[in-house]
Amino acid sequence: MNILHISDLHFGPRHWKGNDALLLDKLNSYATDLVINTGDNTTDSLESEFKAVGEFLNSLNCEHVISIPGNHDKRNMRAQDFFRKYIDNVEVIRPIDPARCTKTKIQIDQYTTGIEEHFTDINFIKKITFDGKVLLVVCIDSNETYQDIGIIDREMLHTVSQKIAELEYDNIMLLNHYSIIDSDGDPMFHSDRIIDFVKRNKIEHVFCGHGHNLTLTKTTDLMRNYSFNQYKNGTLASHNSHKDSNMFLYHENFAEENMKTHVVRIHIDGDKLEFEESIINIT
Repeated sequence: MNILHISDLHFGPRHWKGNDALLLDKLNSYATDLVINTGDNTTDSLESEFKAVGEFLNSLNCEHVISIPGNHDKRNMRAQDFFRKYIDNVEVIRPIDPARCTKTKIQIDQYTTGIEEHFTDINFIKKITFDGKVLLVVCIDSNETYQDIGIIDREMLHTVSQKIAELEYDNIMLLNHYSIIDSDGDPMFHSDRIIDFVKRNKIEHVFCGHGHNLTLTKTTDLMRNYSFNQYKNGTLASHNSHKDSNMFLYHENFAEENMKTHVVRIHIDGDKLEFEESIINIT
């Protein structure tokens, strides 16, 4: 399986001034079985921004494109409606016991008008069959409405674990906007909860973004003798990003012995784009 990993497009004021048509040509030049998009699709959760990123994602030449929200995608009371309308009308997992949820504004009150969906968390699971094997892609919403820091709701993790236990699959991976093993300027609180979730569900691969910087990390719990890999992407692409952080990742032969990760950095030269590609052997 070949996986294309993009993140932090930030359509709106923070979206880059590069040529999206040239970028799409480059992205579509890779033989991709699955596209993973790890959040911050917009700048301010405006409907026009969601519409623009939806058109961009729909132009990707891949049958399976899975997107999750980031903190910038939850700056609007209607963000959950816009995500489903323009990006993916996913079937959201709802908590077993809503009264045990502690995340602020996880449920907008019934008297707020103009909103179709009052539940703001977008947690979901997708099953993909590839070469006769079922891949479970678990998507966790670690964002809180109107906040830039990440928050993990314990009851939602419990509910998602229950859903996973009901399913049959061969492989499993996690998509989460925030890094779960290193810190950013706006970090995720209670990362220990999601790390326990990863270990409990035997997840070996975690994909994230948020920090606009690249890290590829393998972490091992020496007491439990358990390891997982985290693939943290840069941004695609933010106008005020750090140097050399405009990039995307292409994982060739993912999770196989001959796996290679292509790090494709993007440099803007007027109306042209220059792509600088390096390959890392992942074992």
